[in-house]
Amino acid sequence: MKPPPFQYHDPKTLAEAVGLLGTLDNAKLLAGGQSLMPMLNMRFVLPDHVIDLNRVEGLAGIRDLGDVIEIGAMTRQRDIEFSEVIKAKCPLLHEAIQFTGHRQTRNRGTIGGSLCHLDPSAEQVTVAAAHDATIVVAGPNGEREIAFADFPAGYLTPAIDLNEIVTAIRIPVWPAGHKSAFVEFARRHGDFAVDGQGEVGCRIHGDRRDGRVAHVAQFLDQVFGGVALEHKNRIAARNAGVDRAGEFISQYLGPDANFKHGSFRGSGGR
Repeated sequence: MKPPPFQYHDPKTLAEAVGLLGTLDNAKLLAGGQSLMPMLNMRFVLPDHVIDLNRVEGLAGIRDLGDVIEIGAMTRQRDIEFSEVIKAKCPLLHEAIQFTGHRQTRNRGTIGGSLCHLDPSAEQVTVAAAHDATIVVAGPNGEREIAFADFPAGYLTPAIDLNEIVTAIRIPVWPAGHKSAFVEFARRHGDFAVDGQGEVGCRIHGDRRDGRVAHVAQFLDQVFGGVALEHKNRIAARNAGVDRAGEFISQYLGPDANFKHGSFRGSGGR
């Protein structure tokens, strides 16, 4: 299969990319291409213009800002996977990124591309929801921030204007004492998460004693991905899931749980 004909644009600055996006009709942005290129080849999308962001300066990089980690939208998933900053200060993302596709796709795929594609079964989308991340976008009127709770406008549809570009994601760092886990159920490692049992991002504040966690009620947050549930309704789902928290924690925080860099790793269905 081959993509439909389109005109290719290769901007070098963010201002140039925003200008092209605002003046060209029926244009698509190309980040890592791991979603766009297959959709082009299968003729699911038929753009007249493709704007390549790969040479735009300043859109990639991981910055430790203290209580916030800022990740440029064009940062490769592979760079996130091997980042010591992410491993130490955002272990849930470190765990989740290893479930994202395969090594070859992570070499090209970007966090901004994944968030903009907004697949409900995507690991990075789930982590952004769990961390209550902030999305930074740039447009003709400058830069603005969008809370991730307000970022999904619908299925596969981010709440950004047609002439805006996601430039970064800001992830709040959880306080000391939190533990995190990422569990994904899929037919094979690297496949899309199974509908209704996608990913679970869980942050827990408490003490581990004799294979159990005490003071769990102090703070528990579960985020489910790959289910037909709007992010704005996550609070209700979180409260409904507290009754099952003990079962979840006992299963994944048993005596043999593998704690590493403040996280434990779930292997369910991998």
